[in-house]
Amino acid sequence: MEGLPRLPGNSFRDPTQTNFHVSHTLDYKNGHRVTKWPEVGLGGTRINYNQISEDELELLRNYRPELLYGKAVVQTPDKFVPATLAFDKKVLRFFGYFKQTIPESPNEYYRVRPVKILYYLEDDSLEILEEVQENSGIPQGKLIRRHRFPKNDQGETYNFRDLNLGQNLAVYGKVFRICDCDAFTREWLESEGIHINQSELIPRDPYLLKRHQAAEIKSYKTKNDFDKLKQYVEMDRKVLRFYATWDDRSQMFGEQRHFIIHYYLVNDTMEIREVYKSNDGRDPFPILITRHKNPNDSSIVSVVIEKLFQ
Repeated sequence: MEGLPRLPGNSFRDPTQTNFHVSHTLDYKNGHRVTKWPEVGLGGTRINYNQISEDELELLRNYRPELLYGKAVVQTPDKFVPATLAFDKKVLRFFGYFKQTIPESPNEYYRVRPVKILYYLEDDSLEILEEVQENSGIPQGKLIRRHRFPKNDQGETYNFRDLNLGQNLAVYGKVFRICDCDAFTREWLESEGIHINQSELIPRDPYLLKRHQAAEIKSYKTKNDFDKLKQYVEMDRKVLRFYATWDDRSQMFGEQRHFIIHYYLVNDTMEIREVYKSNDGRDPFPILITRHKNPNDSSIVSVVIEKLFQ
């Protein structure tokens, strides 16, 4: 029985054992009750469990922890990487605006100027750029050069934790309103545990809005598709020629005279030229009526050319 390994299923109670004496573990020492660990097991058999007390185990655990937990693994410290290298070319970009007061203008009271706020992570510097507006008449581009912006009179400067959407950034007497940011900025700030506020819309400049409305091309709908521009393009150099006769022989000294009527389709003007014969005794003035628009007589029946342009 003693040669069997101490595994589950290999330990058996000895049927030949007749001695079941229990070791003496309770005693008095100097008038105090004390306990001691038994030296032998039940009936004088060998004890197969640990004889060390809990206090001794705790002392051993604290004195030599590697005996219980094994040898500690030494972790090598991370390699030092400077911020100029770790955050090189990493820039946070915010979109905002500031209002410029116009005190002496009758057309506007203030001007909304959109800007881009760039925060460089490598050295905590900032830069403010203004978007170029066409025909604005003011210097634009780099509004504030890149450097660390002072935060207060105690010498503190702004860092990325001071920038968030829906907040004001006061720099050198100007108050910039931060409205939005790009996707990289939003993701990076959230990775640092910063809650991003709701985005805002940049208001439009009322004066520029008024100028854009005035500059918009207004479209007009004509009554028909044959307007003056189409008439000028399609009817240029197109002239209708009619041959007419003025018969005045019923009057005293009356005679029959021949004329040519020119009708210009490009602008609905008309002229009348007289046809002279040789040796008729008349001065050579061929134009009887110069080219112009003649008033229409309502008593005359409408001709075909008027129905063409209806």
